[in-house]
Parts: sequence; C-alpha cells; structure tokens
Amino acid sequence: MDPLTSRSIRELRELLDQREVSALEVARAHLERIEAVDESTVRSLLTVTRDVAEEQARRADERLANGDTQPLLGIPMILKDVLTTRGIRTTAGSKILENFVPIEDATISRRLAEAGTVLLGKANMDEFAMGSSTENSAYFPTRNPWDLDRVPGGSSGGSAAAVGAEFAPFALGTDTGGSIRQPGALCGVVGFKPTYGRVSRYGLIAFASSLDQIGPFTRSVEDCALVMNAIAGHDPCDSTSLQASVPDYTAALREVSLKGVRLALPREYFSVEGMEPSVDASVKASIAHLESLGANLGEVSLPHTQYGLATYYLIAPAECSANLARYDGVKYGLSIREPGAGLWDVYERSRGAGFGREVKRRIILGTYALSSGYYDAYYLKAQKVRTLIKQDFDAVFEKFDAVVGPTSPNVAFPLGAKTQDPLAMYLNDLFTIPTSLAGLPGVSVPAGMVDGLPVGLQIIGKALDESTVLRIAHAFEQSTEWHTLRSPVAQRVVSRESRAGSPI
Repeated sequence: MDPLTSRSIRELRELLDQREVSALEVARAHLERIEAVDESTVRSLLTVTRDVAEEQARRADERLANGDTQPLLGIPMILKDVLTTRGIRTTAGSKILENFVPIEDATISRRLAEAGTVLLGKANMDEFAMGSSTENSAYFPTRNPWDLDRVPGGSSGGSAAAVGAEFAPFALGTDTGGSIRQPGALCGVVGFKPTYGRVSRYGLIAFASSLDQIGPFTRSVEDCALVMNAIAGHDPCDSTSLQASVPDYTAALREVSLKGVRLALPREYFSVEGMEPSVDASVKASIAHLESLGANLGEVSLPHTQYGLATYYLIAPAECSANLARYDGVKYGLSIREPGAGLWDVYERSRGAGFGREVKRRIILGTYALSSGYYDAYYLKAQKVRTLIKQDFDAVFEKFDAVVGPTSPNVAFPLGAKTQDPLAMYLNDLFTIPTSLAGLPGVSVPAGMVDGLPVGLQIIGKALDESTVLRIAHAFEQSTEWHTLRSPVAQRVVSRESRAGSPI
C-alpha cells in the first residue's frame, strides 16, 4: 500500500471522507517524513510547526465527524516563508526578519486555515524572493529532490522541493518573474501562477508589488484546481485584488478533449541562445503531443520578448527599493545600535548586516533607476515597454486560446554554478518574465526528463482565464506519464528507527 505521503489531495480526501484515516494520522505521517528526511536531503523548510499542525488536525477531525465536507479539510500543506502567519516566525528568508513573529495572518493563510488545511511548516526561499535558485536564502540553500547536487529553482524553491520530496501534497509559493513556474519545472511538479490580482496579496511580504502573485505547487493539475478554489477571490484588504467572479476550477477539467483549442507557439521562445537542445526537443515533443490531442497549432511572434529581461530588472528592483526602505533598523527589522550612534550609522549597520548580497544589489539598482535624472531614461521607459509586452499578448489572444512553450531554458543546474554570474542566473527566467509583466496566468507541468532531471511545459492564458490554462494542462497531464514519476528523495522509505531518532 502506498504511504499517505505519496497521496494526492483527491486521494487523501477520499480516505478522510471514508474514515479510513484521521486528519491527525495524515498530519503525523507527513511530519514524520519531514523529521526523517528533510534535514539530510533537500532542506526545504525553515520552520516546522508540529504543535500547530497537530492542533489543526484535531480540529479537522472534529469537523469531519460533524459532516463537514470541504475539499481541503484535513489536508496538510506548507507555506512559503514570505506569507505571514500569526504567532509563527516569518523570515522572508532574510536575517533582517530572523525573529519576526507576525500578529496577523495573511489573507491566504487565514483562508486556508478556515478551509481546514493543516500547516506543516514554512518553506525556505531566496531572500525576499530575489533569486532563481534558492541559494540566496540567508540560512541555507535548498537542494533539488531529483539530484541533491543541483538547485530546485527559485525563489520558491523550498515550496517546490517540499512537494517534489513528498513532504506535503501542496505548498504555496509566490511568483514575481517566474518564481513558481521555474522551480515547478525544475522539481517536476505543477507550478501555477494566477492572473495578477486573482489571489489576495494582503500579508505577503512584498518584493515588487505590481508583479508579486501567490499560487500553488501540487503533484497534479486537479489538485491545483482544488487549491485555487480555496484561495482565489476578491479581498477588500488588498487594493490590487480584482472584483471578479471566481469559477469552479475543477469543473473546467471535465472537458478532456482539446479539439478546436488554438495554441500559439512564439518564435521567440524556441532555439534561443542559452536554450539547452535537449530541453528544446522535449518541449517540442510535448507540443506535438498536444496537437495529437486535437489542438490547433500556429506560429506567432511576441516581438518585445527580447526586452522582457531588461524591463523586469528595472521595474522589479525599483519596486524592491521602495518596499525594502521600511527595514531601517528603527521601525522594522534587525537593529544594530551603539550608544551615541547617529541615524545614518544605525541604517548602515542594520541594513548592511541584515540584507544579503543579492538584495543589496537590487536595492542599489532600483534606487539608481528611480533617481533624479535617470527616472525617465530607465524606469519610465521600462514601464512603456511593459505595456508593449502586454499588447503583444493581447494581439495573440485575439486569435488563440493559449500560448505554449518552455518554462525554463535549462534543467536544474549544479549548486554554485551561477552564483558568481548574476546575468546567467537572471536568464533562467527568460520565458516566464513576460507573463508576469503582462499579469497573465501561467502554469508549468512536467513534460519530460533529460538526464534524469525534469523538464517543464509552460501554458499561458488570457487574463482571468485560468480555467482554460488548467484544462489544457490537465488534458496533457492525463495523457502522459511525466507527472507520475517520483523523485529519488520521494522514494526514500522512512523507517521506524529514523522516525524515532529525528525529533523536530
């Protein structure tokens, strides 16, 4: 019999509803797996919340006994450590927030708690979500469950690796320029970024406010739809939250045929410089499979794609510079003071010791782009190009239902391979950044293996049309085997001896 930790949300739901297991048993099975495996392998978690999880699981069992049938009731999950949790340390992967304990839940943390989920812990991440490999965490790097010598992607690498290692059936991450989809691809799981504004950002520790969006990692598209049903919707606490009706995302999955679905293939997303040939071949084979399922393919151009990287690395650092100004050692964050020290000395010491190299780099770049004399030349021009990128997508969606292409130009790369070359690191988001700049929904689904490492297929949809994106992804997933493959870490058997000897 498969262990509880290998089960999907839907499978766990059936076991819980039939009273074959209790929510407490499910929670403890996942906690024991984390205890025995995480520290010695992927290191995906910064904080494990055993007491919280067990208490939430007990409450879930009471609700189950009273006939509650909410889809996520009793289901374990993990949150990226950039989402605030009342009474639970939330660090954003930074030393400057090492001892920060929020007094309020993020809207999404609260919604999931109300839905009856069980919080197992907070996932490691690149500091303030700045990075593509989770090597920028102030605490330790996370490793890929398919190869422990390689990165899991980032910035939500801890969340993606945790799902890939079967520590939880789902986790939440955040996507600013690809930070859900790219680690989803590299860890061989489903990573979904909703339309900007579809999911509340209230309680999300901000990196770039016009780009950040929360979304799920799961082991199947159906599970992704179930999570989206729980977290999507307007929030009056978030001024960027969209007042739009939310469909039942699972209903979209009932249509398994892709006959008549029009898929656009952007020339700019294929055979570009830096694209690994084996990844290119894998993605093209997946697209051919979509055609065999009835989809109509058409080549298109997204001409401003080439400017996406430069545009993003002006807008995102500029917003980061503004958002992180609050961590000054006076009002928020780490404070390093000496008697008689002046205000600027406090700023310099606190921010110098509290922020990592990548965060400092982006603050400096953003401050420069916003400075007098350079604002019009850099930031304002980048915003104009952002509009052009969105218009490219708008033109394509007049004739097509979705855009398909690679998620990442490469499979997971070795730890340390790109830490000294920021530009090489930034290129990992080449195919995901335009979607974020345009505020569109996108998903990465497992679509192949290259030298034992997963490849992701990216599907991008119209604004607020998450249903079509999930429908296409589900049809592909259900007709292929890639999502059924388990990482080497996931296949590790947890013995009683290892459980007993590895307390949290």
